[in-house]
Amino acid sequence: MDTLSNLLMGFSVALTPVNLLFCLLGVVMGTLIGALPGIGPSAGVAILLPVTFGMSPVTSIIMLCGIYYGAMYGGTITSVLINVPGESSSVMTAVDGYQMARKGRAGAALGIAAIGSFLAGTGGVVIFTFLAPLIARFALSFGPPEYFALMILGLTTLSGLTGRSMWKSLAAAAFGLMLSFVGMDIVTGVARFTFHRPDLLSGVDFLPVAIGLFGVGEVLASAESPAELEITRADLSLRKVFPTMADWVRSRRSILRGGVIGFLIGSLPGAGATMASFISYAVEKKSSRHPEEFGQGAIEGVAGPESANNSASVGALVPLLTLGVPGSATTAVMMGALMMYGLHPGPLLFQKNPDFVWGLVASMYIGNVLLVILNIAFIPAFVNVLRIPQRILSPLIVVFCMVGAYTLDNNLFDVWLMLLFGVLGYLMKKLDYPPAPLVLALVLGNLVETSLRQSLIISGGSMAIFVTRPISAVLLAIAAAVLLAPALRSLGRVIRVRASRA
Repeated sequence: MDTLSNLLMGFSVALTPVNLLFCLLGVVMGTLIGALPGIGPSAGVAILLPVTFGMSPVTSIIMLCGIYYGAMYGGTITSVLINVPGESSSVMTAVDGYQMARKGRAGAALGIAAIGSFLAGTGGVVIFTFLAPLIARFALSFGPPEYFALMILGLTTLSGLTGRSMWKSLAAAAFGLMLSFVGMDIVTGVARFTFHRPDLLSGVDFLPVAIGLFGVGEVLASAESPAELEITRADLSLRKVFPTMADWVRSRRSILRGGVIGFLIGSLPGAGATMASFISYAVEKKSSRHPEEFGQGAIEGVAGPESANNSASVGALVPLLTLGVPGSATTAVMMGALMMYGLHPGPLLFQKNPDFVWGLVASMYIGNVLLVILNIAFIPAFVNVLRIPQRILSPLIVVFCMVGAYTLDNNLFDVWLMLLFGVLGYLMKKLDYPPAPLVLALVLGNLVETSLRQSLIISGGSMAIFVTRPISAVLLAIAAAVLLAPALRSLGRVIRVRASRA
């Protein structure tokens, strides 16, 4: 009962005109930031933080949170329309979302993404409202061994993530892991595989790689066989952009699973929305009755990851507000903002500043409603992009990609890197090597190495630490089962064939 009364108090705070206005501004700016490659939610929140000076703490954080979960949807727009992920959590959306757009179903892809994000985001806020302290205590049980096991589980999903060949997926992942080793050694500080290039000391950034593989690679591939999409005015009506009943039937469980996966993984400090979206995609493909449709325009491949990344953005606030531990790069920036306003995240925040905490929670309910209304209303305008002739759209996409890569660090080297991976993306497409495993391995590579070396330092070099701790042992066992499942299925088929012949 106390929770409900606190929530009602929170709505009285969030529904004031000034807080409503800045919640709206936050989700609009977040959508724009997510759609622009090279910025992302953490950079967007950091850039706009000075704008909040002079505001009340609750108004400021309401706007910054709006930017955060608004950016989760914004990356969907470019992923679906032009195959350019705005940020890492939108990579899996591009895999099936862009294929749906090529089949004239861009509106349905954007529609299910908006509605799935709303349902999962709102569900995440409900869980946050009632279970945040309990989930925060569970997250505390995760140490370096548990994070290593979780990352290994994420990497094993590559075996069936995309593409027709498990070995090609694993080969792409191995190359991604190799790229993640470039830069400064995390323990010794020694430069590795930089070839005396100062630009590589900070490592190979995810964004130029993803933009090149997905965006430029697709442009080069489509230049060989250009196909214009016929988008009529009827395709741009609001009736057309809503998912059909068949789409709902196929997506309803994906949205639920994605929301739960996203919130739980988002609640783990350091895991984040990217990990959540990849695991959600893998779960959807494994549980689907039609796994062969994934990568070809399966709507579940959009609904699951989009629900997961939006729910993860809510989950990331759990360790921040309840423990004072940032759950992601964006919440780390928010933590700085809270400290600047004299607020100290942690258990005492709920007792000392209940109007702030519950006003923020209530604003997330409101923000999700604003986000779904805005994005569904503007889907026809977004889909209009596809009416631009391919001969005009392709050069614009390349320019857009170059600007996105350059704005990452205002460094021309990132542009050349993006173009290099654009050529590689084209070759991978021709040779049927999926790019998504490469990107996932690049994103998770540093996290895997960091948690592995921290674990070995804790154990004095003993690998037994990974199997003597229950959570890590269970996660590694699941990862082993995922890897061995295809081989066991093949062995079972061979045994049945021999038995039938006998």
